[in-house]
Amino acid sequence: MDSGNHTCVSEFVFLGLSQTQELQLVLFLVFLFVYTTTVMGNLLIVVTVTSDSRLHTPMYFLLRNLAILDLCFSSVTAPKMLVDLHAEKKTISYQGCMTQVFFFHFLGGAMVFFLSVMAYDRLVAISRPLHYVTIMNTELCVGLVVTAWMVGFVHSISQLVLMLPLPFCGPNVLDNFYCDVPQVLRLACTDTSVLEFLMICNSGMLDVIWFLLLLVSYSAILVMLRSHSGQVRRKAASTCTTHIIVVSMVFIPSIYLYARPFTSFSMDKAVSISHTVMTPMLNPMIYTLRNQEMQAAVKRLGRHRLLCKRE
Repeated sequence: MDSGNHTCVSEFVFLGLSQTQELQLVLFLVFLFVYTTTVMGNLLIVVTVTSDSRLHTPMYFLLRNLAILDLCFSSVTAPKMLVDLHAEKKTISYQGCMTQVFFFHFLGGAMVFFLSVMAYDRLVAISRPLHYVTIMNTELCVGLVVTAWMVGFVHSISQLVLMLPLPFCGPNVLDNFYCDVPQVLRLACTDTSVLEFLMICNSGMLDVIWFLLLLVSYSAILVMLRSHSGQVRRKAASTCTTHIIVVSMVFIPSIYLYARPFTSFSMDKAVSISHTVMTPMLNPMIYTLRNQEMQAAVKRLGRHRLLCKRE
């Protein structure tokens, strides 16, 4: 079919995570807990960093933005998934599907770039500790955050521009629980091999290159730590190790999903769950809430709220 033909499909049908009603109920309870934890954990970080003047530093400014990204990213897919676990027929309109694809890659692209901002922040903190606050000033931090969101927007809109002209004339069944490029592209009524190659380059290969660059950057940071004193070295090494864990949690599933031909594999849904639902919940726990400064700030916030209620 010619790519200039109009789209005939008005909605897509998700196969979801399971067709068994009992298992769907269990999955609903599990993912409701996960999503609630994600929302509460990331909101706690945003509120704590905003309200505590002791955390008004470049690092916590960036961590607050990461929490906002995690909260928004999980909200693109999780609420719809939870609703569908109760629905007999799991559908999404064509416009809703394209919107979900846009926001999924917009926020995902922003997060990928933002993780490199976090690496740069640690590099400056360790290599130029006396000039850290001067270098990582408010203007630079805001500029880096805005750039991350702009990079995500450009990445996502380039994907959407390639997808919107595609004709969809049936079938309309997506073997997934959300709309994403690989599954949607397979349903197009035209040859998509060139588009598939372009999207693998746009998402997958960039993920691989970016991931390797980040690993090299953190390796260089760890090497720099040899010249620091014992306590400073241990604290910085712990922070860098935490960053590497989070970077791996974000990039490895993304590389699996996008750095290969868009054919279906049995592990796809499990990796997608890890990428879209589990990682945004674990990020605040690993990155921030285990941080002693953050724990102390949360306790101060709790005591302040308690005093306000008593008054």
